[in-house]
Amino acid sequence: MLARALLVIGVLATILTGGVQSIGVCNGMIGNDLPSPQDVVQLYRSKGISNMRIYAPHSDVMEALRGSGIGLVLGVDNGDILGLAASQASAASWVQTNVSPFYPGVNITYISVGNEVQQDGVVATSILSAMQNLEAALAAAGISGHIKVSTCVRLDVITNSFPPSMATFAKPNYMPNIVLHLATTGAPLLVNVYPYFAYRDNQKDISLNYATFQPGTTVRDDGNGLVYTNLFDAMVDAIHAALEKAKAPSVRVVVSESGWPSAGGTAASVQNAQAYNQGVINHVGKGTPKKPDEPLEAYLFAMFNENQKPGELTERNFGFFYPSQSPVYPITFK
Repeated sequence: MLARALLVIGVLATILTGGVQSIGVCNGMIGNDLPSPQDVVQLYRSKGISNMRIYAPHSDVMEALRGSGIGLVLGVDNGDILGLAASQASAASWVQTNVSPFYPGVNITYISVGNEVQQDGVVATSILSAMQNLEAALAAAGISGHIKVSTCVRLDVITNSFPPSMATFAKPNYMPNIVLHLATTGAPLLVNVYPYFAYRDNQKDISLNYATFQPGTTVRDDGNGLVYTNLFDAMVDAIHAALEKAKAPSVRVVVSESGWPSAGGTAASVQNAQAYNQGVINHVGKGTPKKPDEPLEAYLFAMFNENQKPGELTERNFGFFYPSQSPVYPITFK
């Protein structure tokens, strides 16, 4: 059987964005040899990349984005969540410092309250309050409704994820309250998905072709009769199934982070990275088996190899470009 752990390790998502697919690239900045923000924005524009994600406010990046038209997912650092949740004044100060001076010159589309927050801690249970305080601060600043507030999660917020139709939100059970809130505000759920890690950790059940959009593997979900030809789709639809069970089927899903390393570990090669990432770009306009009429909004990780990222060597080899701005491998974003 092709993978019970198939969906348990990665993370993913989709969104209907005016009926048009949208590809963004995450702009990680954990390196000491990266280009200037101005050069980075110019590279995004020259490659036709329409959206950027950053993980915390950086005023120099925001200034470089001003007037570019590039959509921005602006992150709230995990370390700031408790303060924002505890104090409306802190949320107002955060907006006054990081949003009001730049919007609408900078096209901020979403604010993500945290990234992959540990599920069993007090920070996770504070996410919703922080979101609500930021929404109130945006309203007080006169930009309510223009910028959607959400949070970014990993796929381990769900359980029973294979087959996709069986997925439900895992305990501790703070996610249903978040997604019900998102249903009232019209904001999407941001989800990180990594078929790479699922494949790396379960090569017995997951084929490389299935993980990298190559032909040769078909998986049937007998819960609804849908057929999957790639792991990416299966992960997305597991999130959709969990949203339905949480009574929030209208909540859109955005793929806030996904990628494949080009070096440094198992199956980390230029060939596999190119196949996976180009596969995502070429695929997002087709929706998923569960929602074939909904093109996806997806953010690939990452723009550059980051030489100071901690962890395994693969962590420093997810980039499309070297810091010199030369490509790690050919890829077309549009």
